[in-house]
Amino acid sequence: MKQPIFTGSCVAIVTPFNQDGVDYEKLGQLIEFQIANGTDAICICGTTGESSTQTMEEHMHTIEYAINKVDHRCKVIAGAGSNDTAAALTLAQHAESAGADGLLMVTPYYNKATQKGLIQHYTYLADRVHTPIILYHVPSRTGTSFKASTYYELSKHPMINGIKEASGNFSLVSQTVALCGDEMNIWSGNDDQVVPLMAMGGKGVISVLANIQPKAVHDLAHLCLEGKFAEAAKLQAQYQKLNDALFIEVNPIPVKTAMNLLGMGAGLLRMPMCEMETANLATLKSVLSEYGLL
Repeated sequence: MKQPIFTGSCVAIVTPFNQDGVDYEKLGQLIEFQIANGTDAICICGTTGESSTQTMEEHMHTIEYAINKVDHRCKVIAGAGSNDTAAALTLAQHAESAGADGLLMVTPYYNKATQKGLIQHYTYLADRVHTPIILYHVPSRTGTSFKASTYYELSKHPMINGIKEASGNFSLVSQTVALCGDEMNIWSGNDDQVVPLMAMGGKGVISVLANIQPKAVHDLAHLCLEGKFAEAAKLQAQYQKLNDALFIEVNPIPVKTAMNLLGMGAGLLRMPMCEMETANLATLKSVLSEYGLL
């Protein structure tokens, strides 16, 4: 049985940019906000953190800063994936040396690796680190999907701890649980699917919503961990409209916009991310007001 890197709520934290680069003072404030509200782990330099727009040096420095700022008060999961296996290894080994508790490694995007290629890619990386890896399955962004049989082969490696499952494919989750059992932990990568995934044995969520509602996401995940699925389902339903609004355009455009509207200092978006369409912005503002946030 593999012990999960974390259980509960992990925020996929935004990266606040200014004209000069990363606004580390603001990032520090956002990290403190998360810790104060019970967040169990912080995922730095993931999709929501716009890691794909960062230089290698900037990416590494942001991870170093987050690990030092957190200072063991919760777990830190470092984004370390790439479509280039060699680049992914460089990022993974750096994050490990910086003290990350886990490595989030997205499927190689654009290349469209075969299942054999995925096994080779992740095995190569896992053989060369001593920090547990979370596979990141988000085919809507990468064009690459895992099969349950591939998860099973990768579950045999001691350094592959689990999956951030953001495909929305519950049949795949069910097949994976049946094949892998306790040798592959699963976390929801979608805020609107936490309860059903955790009812199938998931260990928590890596969340966008937690950027603005960390306590609610923490409470939701921990209700599930306690087996209180009816209460958790009500809480998830309560936030459905807000979840929808945070994905009215591609992530992280709406969540960073929402945070800036709420005075949280999420900073600039980096191109090709851009400001929201006028109609979508009006919808987002309306929903934030409906929740009493704006």
